Amino acid sequence: MSKSSAHYSHYPQHHPHDHGRPSNRRPVAAAAAIPLPATDDAYTIVHAGKQVRFGPVVFWIVVGTVVLLGLWSAATATYFAFRDDVLTRLIARQAEMQYAYEDRIAELRAKVDRTTSRQLLDQEQFDQKLDQIMKRQTALESRATALGAMPDVTGSIPRVAPQRGDANQGAMQGTPKPSPISDTVIFVAPPDREARLESRTPAVASPPPSQFAKNQGFDNVLVRLQNSLDQVERRQIAALSAVEDGMESRVRRMRGVVSDLGLNLADLEAAVPRSAMGGPFVPVKLTANAGPFEKQLYRINTTRAEMDRLNRTLALVPYRKPVIGEVEFTSGFGVRSDPFLGRPAMHTGLDFRAATGDPVRVTANGKVVSAGWSGGYGRMVEVDHGNGLSTRYGHLSEINVKVGEIVKIGQVVGLVGSTGRSTGPHLHYETRIDGEAVDPQKFLRAGVRLSAG
Repeated sequence: MSKSSAHYSHYPQHHPHDHGRPSNRRPVAAAAAIPLPATDDAYTIVHAGKQVRFGPVVFWIVVGTVVLLGLWSAATATYFAFRDDVLTRLIARQAEMQYAYEDRIAELRAKVDRTTSRQLLDQEQFDQKLDQIMKRQTALESRATALGAMPDVTGSIPRVAPQRGDANQGAMQGTPKPSPISDTVIFVAPPDREARLESRTPAVASPPPSQFAKNQGFDNVLVRLQNSLDQVERRQIAALSAVEDGMESRVRRMRGVVSDLGLNLADLEAAVPRSAMGGPFVPVKLTANAGPFEKQLYRINTTRAEMDRLNRTLALVPYRKPVIGEVEFTSGFGVRSDPFLGRPAMHTGLDFRAATGDPVRVTANGKVVSAGWSGGYGRMVEVDHGNGLSTRYGHLSEINVKVGEIVKIGQVVGLVGSTGRSTGPHLHYETRIDGEAVDPQKFLRAGVRLSAG
C-alpha cells in the first residue's frame, strides 16, 4: 500500500548503449500496477495487479473496528482467565448480603416477639385484674342479696313528709288515732346508711379485653372500678355494723327489762306457746375461709335469732298501753282518797282518761279467763298471760270477747264505759303477778324503754 503524491513513469527506460542490442528483459510482472492518477488523501492497496483505493474515513473506520475487535478479544480472554475469582467474590458478596438480611430479619423478629410477649404479659395482667374485679363485684352482689334479706336494712326507708295539701285533706277527712300497740321495734339505720347497698358499679361498664393493658385508659378504668367497689364495700360494712349494734342494744334492753320487772326469763320462755314448726336440725357453721363480712353476718343472724326468741317471750309481758292516743292518768296506783267515801283506799290499777266507746286493747298475748260483770269493776275482762301474769280491764260499756278465747296483742276486748263504781267514762287497768296487783306504770316504763331503740 502506498500513497501517491506525484506522477511517476512506469514505462521501461533505454540506456544509450542498449541501442541495437536485443532486449533480454521479461515482460513486466503482473503485480506491477498501472499508474492511475491519485489524490493526496487516497490510500491504495495493490495486490496481484489490482488496486483498491480507500478514502480516509473508511480507512479509519476499518482501523477502529480492528482495534475494537482486538480489545474485545483481549477483554474476553481476560474475563475467561479470571472469571472464577470474580464469580467467587460475587457469590461471597451475595452470601454476605443475604446473611446480613437474615440477621436483620432475625433481629426484627426477636424484637417483635419481645414486644408481643410484653403485650401478652400486659394483657394477662389486665385480664387477671379484671377477673379479680369481677369476682369482687360478684361477692359484693351476694353480700347485697344477703343484706336485702335483712328487714333491719331494707326496711329503713325514710318516711316522706306529708305535703301541705295532704295534711289539709287528712284534716278534712278526720285523722284516725294511731295505735301504740307494737310488739316489735323497727330499727332505722342512719340516713347515710339507708338501703343504698347495691353492689353494682355506677355507670362504668366492665371494658372488654380487646386492647392491651399498657393503654393508660384501661388502668384508669380499673382504678375507678376498684374505688367504686371499695365505696360499696364500706357502705355495706357500715350498714351491717349499724344493724349489729342496734340488735345487740335491743337484746340488752330486753334482758334488762325482764330483770327490772323481777321476772324469770326461763319461766317466761317456758310459757311461750309452741307454734307449728319443724324440720331437720342443721347446725350453723362458718366456712374455714370466711371473711370479716361473713363472720359479722353470722353474728347478726345469731343475735337476730335470740332477739326473735325474746320478742316471742316479751309478747306475754303486758308493757303496752291499753288505749290509743296520748296517755293521761286520772288516778294512779296506790293509796288514794276514795271518790265515793272520801276515805283513804288502795287503788289497785291505773285510770286512763278516755271517751265512751273508745276501743280497749289487750296489752299482751293471752287467754280470756273472765268476761262479764264483776262488782265494783262493772263490766270487766281479765286475761291470763301465763307465768303468773294477768291484766284486768274494768268499767267497760261493752265486752267483745268471751271466756276461753285466745287474744293477741292489740286485739280489742271491749269499749270504754262507766259501769260499776265509776264517776265517769274511763278505763280501769290492772296488772297482776300471781294474783297480786302491781303498779302498771312499771310495765309501761319498760315498754317506753324498749321502744326507745
